[in-house]
Amino acid sequence: MSNSNRLFTIQFLSESWLLGWSVNNEDFQSRVSFSIMRQFCILGLFMAVLSVFKGLVSFALIVLNTLVCFVPVMLLALLKCILPLASVRALLNRMLDNIATFWIGANNINQRYLGRSVIDVSGVNDFALNDWYMVTANHQSWVDILVLQRLFNRRIPFIKFFLKKELIWVPFIGLAWWALEFPFMKRYSAELLKKKPELKGKDIEVTKRACDKFQYFPVSIMNFLEGTRFTTEKHDQQSSQYKHLLMPKAGGLSFALNAMDGKLHQLIDVTIVYPNGIPSFFDYLCGKVSLIRVHVRVMPIESALLGDYQNDGAYRTYFQRWVNDLWQQKDQQFEYLLQAEAEHLDQ
Repeated sequence: MSNSNRLFTIQFLSESWLLGWSVNNEDFQSRVSFSIMRQFCILGLFMAVLSVFKGLVSFALIVLNTLVCFVPVMLLALLKCILPLASVRALLNRMLDNIATFWIGANNINQRYLGRSVIDVSGVNDFALNDWYMVTANHQSWVDILVLQRLFNRRIPFIKFFLKKELIWVPFIGLAWWALEFPFMKRYSAELLKKKPELKGKDIEVTKRACDKFQYFPVSIMNFLEGTRFTTEKHDQQSSQYKHLLMPKAGGLSFALNAMDGKLHQLIDVTIVYPNGIPSFFDYLCGKVSLIRVHVRVMPIESALLGDYQNDGAYRTYFQRWVNDLWQQKDQQFEYLLQAEAEHLDQ
């Protein structure tokens, strides 16, 4: 039902209701009241079914898009294994990144036309495809990743995530991650380091060697500092000092920056707010997320942010203070975006 038809129906039923009161006919009033309730029930049911249908179609298109792109990724990945020449791998890397960029672009079109969520962006809007970025954001939902892909696809280098080295052995997907040059990190547990102290610092050395390839082509690395999605329960368990955020894990960001060994030049800090509540992935696909507010800022990654987090106490204190300041500013920005939305609704 179109918006004009809906308005006409509501207006007709309202006028009928008023007419019923004016003639003081109880039977007529009862019939009109029942008709109004039935019309709204039918309309509500229709909109709910349409929403779910859109979500299913959107999800099916994502799956289809993934399957279409997965085949050439696998073929190019096998070629990288067979032909380990630097010049060949550089060409294959460009082709693989183009496939991944196409995959995101197709998903973005899907979300714009079926989900129809409006992303209201403020802050910095000037980026480069030939620069090296670290991207950080608060984490509330799987929708965050889709929002970041909509914001930055074809504007910064293809976003990659640090993955545990063991994940490279996941059938098919591990090969795809390897082919797409996702950086694999080697981390030793505190228990293992107690048993074998000679391993201290070896994990960062191994990861640095794995990241050497990034000096030859631009890359963007994503890091969710909270390490998990925000929930009220987690916030209470942590006794977080921030109103809207979980406590950030400074060690993870330090590890990523140092693993890249100074190759990352700028940090993109993204604050994501869902004014109508944190949505699920399927809610987003169904078009139930009408508005998303995002603030973006960019800052240089200075040499002072690089150091030995495990063994240098002064550096660790400095870096933790820097991250806490970053998160305090993000918390304030989050509150500002919420207040801006509340004031907009009050007008």
